[in-house]
Amino acid sequence: MSALASIRIGTRGSALAVAQARLVGEALAAATGRGFELVRIRTTGDVDRAPLARIGGTGVFVTAVREALVDGRVDIAVHSFKDLPTAEDARVALAAVPTRQDPADVLCAAGHLALPELPPTARIGTGSPRRAAQLRRLRPDVEPVAIRGNADTRLAAVADGKVDAVVLARAGLARLGRLDAITQVFDPAQMLPAPAQGALAVECRADDAATAVIVAPIDDAASRQAALAERAVLAGLQAGCSAPVGALATITDGTLTLRARVISDDGRNLLDHESHGAATDAEQIGRAAAEALFAAGAAELMRP
Repeated sequence: MSALASIRIGTRGSALAVAQARLVGEALAAATGRGFELVRIRTTGDVDRAPLARIGGTGVFVTAVREALVDGRVDIAVHSFKDLPTAEDARVALAAVPTRQDPADVLCAAGHLALPELPPTARIGTGSPRRAAQLRRLRPDVEPVAIRGNADTRLAAVADGKVDAVVLARAGLARLGRLDAITQVFDPAQMLPAPAQGALAVECRADDAATAVIVAPIDDAASRQAALAERAVLAGLQAGCSAPVGALATITDGTLTLRARVISDDGRNLLDHESHGAATDAEQIGRAAAEALFAAGAAELMRP
């Protein structure tokens, strides 16, 4: 990339993905004075509308965008960090994790109701086994309904009466300017978020040191460390992004606190683990948490 060239940013074409890529472009423009161009790329997850667990949830929103990066069609790629496969790809490098949005899960319900106020056997749309399992634990009578599509599609399902509510990530609604749709924000004790939920991953080619230097100013160390700790739990459990696994790391005065959870699909059985350590040891803390969960029986809970 030349000193004055604009930055070509690879992204999925969904409204949320484009909004996220635009935020990264604007942050880079503010930090470097460079212009940017969004390059929309269609992924398997955009084409195939089957449930993510069926089409191989890990990577379905990532592979095509990464290929465009490796092929040189774009200079950087922007992903929802939680969508990345846990296996490393030696061709790309994590150039930046911008400041993370609130990672909480939220309920968007008809009549502006909270979960305890929903009618018996209410139908709640979600494409996430993790969310479905925790919903069943909080309200065993509700019926989680598999649902795909962007935030507007899911919110429309509530407005049209196809479901009584949907569960979404607060971060996505914030980036889309749709916080008005939220009727309840779940406390992490109720619904532990997906690992790295609310965080963005900005990748560049592994051999492109110049671009890595350009992108570095938008990296937020605390957001990176928290996301890496959470992702290390997922990697250590050898679980994909569709597994019923939650994790959330917070950092205070250089100390990282990590909460991790594995829950059975029916919500009846749950393992929680909490650990602490230096934020600079984020990935080691995450791997140790996964080992502790395995020792407590996590493999049995994750079995389909």
